[in-house]
Amino acid sequence: MPNKNRLEELLERLHQTEGELQQEVDRLLEQKRRQFHYQLRRGKVVFEKNVRRWQRQHKTGLWKYLRQAPLLYILTAPLIYGMVLPLFLLDISLTIYQQICFRVYRIPRVRRADYLVIDRHHLAYLNIIEKINCVYCGYGNGLIEYGREITARTEQYWCPIKHAERTLDPHHRTLFFADYGDAEGYKMLRDQLRKQWDHAQQKSDGEIT
Repeated sequence: MPNKNRLEELLERLHQTEGELQQEVDRLLEQKRRQFHYQLRRGKVVFEKNVRRWQRQHKTGLWKYLRQAPLLYILTAPLIYGMVLPLFLLDISLTIYQQICFRVYRIPRVRRADYLVIDRHHLAYLNIIEKINCVYCGYGNGLIEYGREITARTEQYWCPIKHAERTLDPHHRTLFFADYGDAEGYKMLRDQLRKQWDHAQQKSDGEIT
């Protein structure tokens, strides 16, 4: 029991610290928006007048960019871009899966737009190849974050048990899972966790129901 209370205390402090960190990040982000003269209006990036002209002065021309690229970078490009198809199939599969299964299990659905943010192609100091690369990286990394949250909520519902050995970067929901080997507490905790979606519900505000 003391260990459990200690864990709950640490989690409460962690949650508070995360809130303070988010406020500080938001404050710094707003500061950077003023520094680099842009705003977000209905999710769209809007730069102040003449900012794009200034950005274009720092753009590397397409042919210069290609001439400076190492040959191995060019030769491996098809392997990188070839991942678009499996990522796209994963995207479709994840969305279909949660739209069907999460409705059945009454799990709050993950809002895709919270994880996939594609906005770096608006920067005028990037050439066309750099813009494509930024769109690709934003999509790929955002998709993995989106998929991780979907699988994390699935695990919380079906198998909320900690591993015997801690993985390098477990998702945040594992903190509340049953201890490995706790046969008595597993079913009770599983039933509780199937009703506790506070954090998930916060992320699902505004989603299509």
